[in-house]
Amino acid sequence: MNWSQIISLVSAGNYMEVEKILQDYPYIVDMADHLREQKLKVIANLDTYVKRTMDSVEKLGGHAYLAKDKDEARKIIGDLVGEKKTVVFSKTNVAYEIGLREFLQERNNEVWETDLGEYLVQISRGWPTHIVAPALDMTREEAAKAVKKIDPSINENSKIEDIVAAVRKFLMSKYVKADVGITGANAVAADSGSVALVENEGNIRIDTVMPPMHIAVTGIDKIVPTMRDALDEVMVQAAYAGIFPPTYINVTSGPSSTADIELRRVSPATGPKDFHLVLIDNGRLEASKNEDLKEALLCIKCGRCYFSCPIYRTLGKEWISTKSPYNGPTGVMWNYITNKDPWPASYCVHSGGCKEVCPMKINIPEVIKYIKFIGSKQVGK
Repeated sequence: MNWSQIISLVSAGNYMEVEKILQDYPYIVDMADHLREQKLKVIANLDTYVKRTMDSVEKLGGHAYLAKDKDEARKIIGDLVGEKKTVVFSKTNVAYEIGLREFLQERNNEVWETDLGEYLVQISRGWPTHIVAPALDMTREEAAKAVKKIDPSINENSKIEDIVAAVRKFLMSKYVKADVGITGANAVAADSGSVALVENEGNIRIDTVMPPMHIAVTGIDKIVPTMRDALDEVMVQAAYAGIFPPTYINVTSGPSSTADIELRRVSPATGPKDFHLVLIDNGRLEASKNEDLKEALLCIKCGRCYFSCPIYRTLGKEWISTKSPYNGPTGVMWNYITNKDPWPASYCVHSGGCKEVCPMKINIPEVIKYIKFIGSKQVGK
């Protein structure tokens, strides 16, 4: 199956599945509308909400950091992890954004992706094709070829279930000795300092609970005012990604704790004894103050706009390639915010499909039009 066949199949499937979800759970649309209003409040006062979030994390017994760019984020996390450790990653696009996995590997750490798609990309030495389904362009035969490196019993005739089982067995051997679990965040609640994550595989649940240290790394755009907003965001993200109800929703509020003795809450308990939240700016604060660009910060990374875009359906991951983990229409916006790279915008034909399917009602074509204008001013310089 080639890329054209794969993307045609999954695009049609995603469209029909999301439409069915919205019919079966009509309150999702209201949640999305409310979420948009709440996220606009944060964008208008990002400095205030960053401070509120960091204060809330510290009150829970965790530690919060604000990194202005990639280098600062890598240094903070590198100092926390140290060297010669075993680190398990959940799927986190921000970690890709700052080159975190390679950075930690260069410091003599053993680092493993635990999301199945991301793991396949890692052992294939590839690059994510889609923000939610990173191995979207990989066939069963290609996945089998990659997994054969860790399990010789897997071959091109193996069933998908057998491939998944082989990866599960391998990753379980890494979980039991992991020193650090690193996750992203679908949302961070400013009022409680809680990190909300949505998943289906169960790897994030293990990454956040089994290692003695949990580090959550995410952009400041993931901050929402309240815990309710954080839960709204994971529900809306899952619905518009076409996987609803999600198998797991994880909420982490500081290090593990217990109140089983005299109802006095103490930390740590069975789970991690250390919790660190690393918030990254990397162009987001500047974007929040730009009237032409700030709507991009509303993106909840559901990846639905990818499927509506004729350019992504033609070019796939080659559109933005390894410049950024963000691809498709939203990737054009996010590659500019985080890398100041306007050129992927020049491929946009303004079909408008991305705007029609966006749950946050972001006027993506207008934002890309602005980025195109910025790019045009750089021609000849």
